[in-house]
Amino acid sequence: MKKSILGVLALMSMLVFSCQEPIHSLEEAAIIPLPTNIQSGSGAFELTQSASIQLVGSSQNLSGLGDFLASKLRPATGYELPVGTEEGDIQLVLTGNDNSESYSLDIESSSVKISASSEAGLFYGIQTFVKLFPVAIENTSMVQESWRIPTGKIEDKPDYAYRGSMLDVARHFFPVADVKHYIDQMAELKLNYLHLHLTDDQGWRIEITSWPNLTTIGGKTEVGGGEGGYYTQEDYKEIVSYAAKNYITIVPEVDMPGHTNAALASYGEINPGVNLPDGDFATMKEGTIDFDILDKNPQAAELYTGIEVGFSTLATDKEITYQFIDDVIREISEITPGPYFHIGGDESHVTEKGDYIYFVEKVQEITAKYGKTSIGWDEIATTKLLKGNVAQFWALAENAKLAKDQGNQVLMSPAKKAYLDMQYDSTSRLGLHWAAYIELDSAYMWDPANYADGITKSDVFGVEAPLWTETITDRSDIEYMVFPRLAAIAEIAWTPTSKREWSDFQRRIAVQGKRWDINGINYYKSPKVNW
Repeated sequence: MKKSILGVLALMSMLVFSCQEPIHSLEEAAIIPLPTNIQSGSGAFELTQSASIQLVGSSQNLSGLGDFLASKLRPATGYELPVGTEEGDIQLVLTGNDNSESYSLDIESSSVKISASSEAGLFYGIQTFVKLFPVAIENTSMVQESWRIPTGKIEDKPDYAYRGSMLDVARHFFPVADVKHYIDQMAELKLNYLHLHLTDDQGWRIEITSWPNLTTIGGKTEVGGGEGGYYTQEDYKEIVSYAAKNYITIVPEVDMPGHTNAALASYGEINPGVNLPDGDFATMKEGTIDFDILDKNPQAAELYTGIEVGFSTLATDKEITYQFIDDVIREISEITPGPYFHIGGDESHVTEKGDYIYFVEKVQEITAKYGKTSIGWDEIATTKLLKGNVAQFWALAENAKLAKDQGNQVLMSPAKKAYLDMQYDSTSRLGLHWAAYIELDSAYMWDPANYADGITKSDVFGVEAPLWTETITDRSDIEYMVFPRLAAIAEIAWTPTSKREWSDFQRRIAVQGKRWDINGINYYKSPKVNW
C-alpha cells in the first residue's frame, strides 16, 4: 500500500513539474539574465528522439561543450543526443578563439545554431538554449513533454566583463562539494567570477605549507565554536579546476591587516598586541606592559568565535609580517591561474592610519610581484593604488571616488543592495540587517553606473554579490539567502539597464522558481512574486 501511495505521489510530482503553458514567441521565454536582443520568428523547433549535436570549429574543449549540452537535455527527454562532427539538428559553432563572451542563437523549425567566437560565449549560449525549453527539462529522469521552442534569433553579450559573487568560507566553513554546487548555480546565471573569502578572525581556510599552523590552529574553529575546517591545496586546485570548466575564475581573498585573528592565534610573532585571558586585546599603556619583552616574545591571540569586527590587526612594522604575507600570496598565486588577488583591507579599526597606508601599499607591491592584480575593499582607495588595481565599493562612496580620481576602477558591491547576507525583512530567519533589509525588488532595482556619486559606467569594473556567513551554516542556508537575489544581481551585471524592467523580471523569476523547485533549491519565496 505504501509503495502505491509513493508511486502516485511521484506521478503527481512529475505532472506538476511537466505542466507549463507553451511559449509562442521568444519574447515570452523566461531567460535570466535577459538577453540583449531577441527577435521572434514564426513556427517552432521540436527536439526529437533522432536529434544530434554537431560540433563545428576547433578547440580543446569544444567536445566538452557538446557533452555539457547533451547532459542538460538527455535526462528529462530520454533521448540519446549523440555528439560529433557529423551533420546534426543542433550546431555548436566556434568561429574564433578570443575573449568575447557574446553569442548568437539562431532557431529555425528544422535546426538550431549556437555560435560564438569563444568557448565562454558558446557556454552562455547553451545556458540560454536550455532555458527556452519547458521547465520540465530540469528533471533528472524522463518526463513526457513536447520539447518545442519558438523560432527566432537571440544576439547577446554581457554589459559588464566582471560578474561575480563572493562566498565567505571563513566565518563558517563549507566543504568542496558545497562550493561546487554554488559554482553550478552561478554558471546558470552567466556569472564568471567566484570570490572566496578564505580568511577572517574566526578561521583560516587555505593550506599554506610554509606556515602550517594557519590551518592546524587557525582553521579548527568557526563562528559559534564549530569544528571549522580548511581546504588543502589539492582541494583548492580542485575548486579552481571545476570553476574553470564552468567558465568561472576564482578570486582568492586573504583579508588584512584587520580581520586577522585566526592568523594571530596561529603565529604570535605577527601579532602586535597582547592577548589577555578573556580574549580581549589590551590597551597598551606605558608602564603597564614591558614593550621590550613583548617585542621579543609576542603572544599568540586566542581563537575567536564571535561576530564582532575591527579588533585585530597584523603587526605592520615587523619584517616577519611581510615575509608571512609574501609566502601566503606566493603559495596561493601559484595555484590560482586567474589574474586577481583580493587583499581585503576593510574595517581595520585598530590599525593606525599611517601604518594602514604603509601596509596596503607594500602588500600591493608583493601581490604585483607574483603577477596578480590587487582587489581590495573600498578602504584601500585611501592609499596610493597601483595602476589597474581595483577598489570594491561596499560602504563609502567617497572611497569609490578616491579610486576613480586615481584612475582606477571600482567593483560595485553596495551593501544596501548587493549583500546577500542581509535579511529580506524583519521576519527573516537568517541573516543580519545592519546595512538594510533587502527584498527582491530592492536587489533588482538599482544601476551600478549611477549608484555612487561621481562614479559613471566607465569607472565600473563590474558587479559582485557577496554572501557573508556569520549566520549561515550549511548549503540550505546558502540557498535561502542567495536565491532569488543572486539572479537579480546577475541580470544587473549582464543586461543593459535600458532593457531591464521589474515587472518582466517578476514574471521570469517565477518560472525560474519552478526550475529551482525541480532541482531542490531552498530559495526564498518573496511575496513580491506570484510564484
